[in-house]
Amino acid sequence: MTFMNFIGGAPVGASETSENINPSDTGDIVGAFARGGAAEVDAAVEAARSALPGWAASTPQQRHDILRRAADEVLARAAELGRALSREEGKTLAEGVGEATRAGQVLAFFAGECLRVGGEALPSVRPGVEVQIGREPVGVIGLITPWNFPIAIPAWKIAPALAYGNTVVFKPADLVPHSAWALVEILTRAGLPEGVLNLVMGPGRSVGARIAEHPDIDAVSFTGSVGTGRGIARACVESARMKKVQLEMGGKNPLVVLDDADLDLAVETALQGAFFSTGQRCTASSRLIVTEGIHDRFVAALSERMAALKVGHALEDGTEIGPVVDARQLETDEKYLAIGRQEGAVLTGGRRLELAQPGFYLEPALFTEVRNDMTIAREEIFGPVACVIRVRDYDEALSTANDTEFGLSSGICTTSLKHASHFRANAEAGMVMVNLPTAGVDYHVPFGGRKGSSYGAREQGAYAREFYTTVKTSYTLP
Repeated sequence: MTFMNFIGGAPVGASETSENINPSDTGDIVGAFARGGAAEVDAAVEAARSALPGWAASTPQQRHDILRRAADEVLARAAELGRALSREEGKTLAEGVGEATRAGQVLAFFAGECLRVGGEALPSVRPGVEVQIGREPVGVIGLITPWNFPIAIPAWKIAPALAYGNTVVFKPADLVPHSAWALVEILTRAGLPEGVLNLVMGPGRSVGARIAEHPDIDAVSFTGSVGTGRGIARACVESARMKKVQLEMGGKNPLVVLDDADLDLAVETALQGAFFSTGQRCTASSRLIVTEGIHDRFVAALSERMAALKVGHALEDGTEIGPVVDARQLETDEKYLAIGRQEGAVLTGGRRLELAQPGFYLEPALFTEVRNDMTIAREEIFGPVACVIRVRDYDEALSTANDTEFGLSSGICTTSLKHASHFRANAEAGMVMVNLPTAGVDYHVPFGGRKGSSYGAREQGAYAREFYTTVKTSYTLP
């Protein structure tokens, strides 16, 4: 089956298509997907610009009802959508269904937000003058999403964009377009007017680049790599409109384990944060910073739990770790495994696995005897690979945790209220977890980081309005 782009309320083909391959079984083709380019982006922007006045003027109830209908369908079909997601991306079936459910929850939340956009009326310092402060849509929004959460991240960008009256040109990751296509199809059938939501699939070098530079796009929200994000930021700032830009670009997230931690809890926290979803999460616990008194016991217990993990086909019962998303990412993971060994770190696991189905399987990998200045401790690997860094005490642990160009998520395992409170206040990250994995967030609260991890307003929850609306202050002398 060939899946088309969707522009101006109609399916639109392209001169080229690409095959979506199941990473659990490379002989299984999910489908052929149209590959758009600059011309399709231009057509989508024109459709979104034409639809903007009507959608911006729509009532909160109209926008609520559409998003609510879409949310209800996604939630009702979560098992089906999650299975399709796991087939194309490789995360386990439980994780796929959980992500589809999260997408439905996000849509439902922003359906409610349509009715919660308020304003302010303030007295002026001048007699008789009235001051009103309100929010308006930004305009046409370009959305560029990554491959690791192929339905949840599109949902948490599309839903607020629509809720606040914007129109959308949406480019999903070229590697996993089916979940995005399904979400757009559901939202369209929920009642969106023509041109409000447009889907252009294809490579970042043509589709993404054109979205960033297009003169009639007012804002761009991007999730992906640091290098690509910085390029998008430059293009947005240099454009005639000085586009508003929002970037989420990854992390090298620390999980501190102190001597007083509950060992079993710390091991499970590290295991889930580092290796679940095959470690392909920007919030993954890729640096495990462990104090001397618990270090050896922690490493031994974590290694034992890792060895018991079942790596397998994402759709099979009992699978705990699915495949890496594709051959290119598998090669990247193995490159870093070689670098870590060359730098003197000690590796446990990390073997490429040959299973019954041909796929991109990698055994979870743990490096010990790691220094925080090593490449494997500085650069985001984005695979089932974690580094253990031994430190003397809490002070060195905190310093090491903050010694990174990233600042997305940071965690600590401890039974000390003193250390937990100090860490929450002093960890240089946008999100801090105490006795919880660094990966795993709620949908109704802000998501985002500091330093090289994020740029611009936060995503998710009520804070999403900071990016998807613009504030207008009006003065009136009656």
